[in-house]
Amino acid sequence: MSERIASAGGLGYKLRLGAIWLAASGLLPARWFQEPPPAKSERAARTGRLHVEIVSHCWRYAHLLAYQLSSLVNHPPGEVAVTMTVFHSPEDAETARLLEYFGAMELPNVEWNWQVRDKTQLFRRSIGRNEAALASRADWIWFTDCDVIFHADCLDGLGRSLQGSREALVYPDHEFCSPVYEPGDPVLEAARDPGLVEIDTASFVWQQRSRATGPLQITHGDVARACGYCKDIPVYQQPTDRWAKAQEDRAFRWLLGTTGEPVAIPSVYRIRHQAKGRYRKQGVHSRLRTRVRQAQLRVRERGNGQDNGGS
Repeated sequence: MSERIASAGGLGYKLRLGAIWLAASGLLPARWFQEPPPAKSERAARTGRLHVEIVSHCWRYAHLLAYQLSSLVNHPPGEVAVTMTVFHSPEDAETARLLEYFGAMELPNVEWNWQVRDKTQLFRRSIGRNEAALASRADWIWFTDCDVIFHADCLDGLGRSLQGSREALVYPDHEFCSPVYEPGDPVLEAARDPGLVEIDTASFVWQQRSRATGPLQITHGDVARACGYCKDIPVYQQPTDRWAKAQEDRAFRWLLGTTGEPVAIPSVYRIRHQAKGRYRKQGVHSRLRTRVRQAQLRVRERGNGQDNGGS
């Protein structure tokens, strides 16, 4: 670990986060914090069979990750090569069991890449994303969350849409979202033990997207290798003692100087769920967070498919 473990609830840490949040709102130039990405003319315009690396994190969400990994087995890519990278902690035994199950499978065009980290590094998602970005050999890197599902033709469609592209950051112009599943819902319970699972696509609804939010950030490989993921923002590369809200997604767009370009990608699905298993359960703050999330989801339900896709 490059720094001491931060207390996510500490005043000093929150002030540092707030300062970067204000800067990323446009208050300060991004170039004060990081070199610009390579010029568009300097980025490779790859064609043919592209290599896409998917970077996901999982902490106590094995039942969601099961759907994500199953989608690669149920709907394997044929026109692109995929590296599926998952950052996880050995302290999350359910996720470790799930990855052992899928790791034993050999799939054409899919390479499993399980990355074990101490949970304090996992709690700040940009640490793993930065490591993956700097080390990747892929043409494109899809930074995502474990509740995103790559259904039929999704990744092959992505490969077709990115032929010859030099954009720094792209995202699906739409996705399909599930109802908000409560704890104990049969959809969630079906994935409690390692095994293949499949969604009922009829229960998902179309939603438009207008920017590259955290689970939908697809980055040019040359840009990722040069810029990492908020690599020069120390507070976003510091381990924490609990899961940290992913404010760095917004800063990443700010540093790249773009909210992303929409592209046509078929069959991107996302499972929405009420319980946030990655956070601590006890205390008034946890209950308040649950109430806030319930209110947010009710607002999104009334949005008639408009973009409420997060940071």
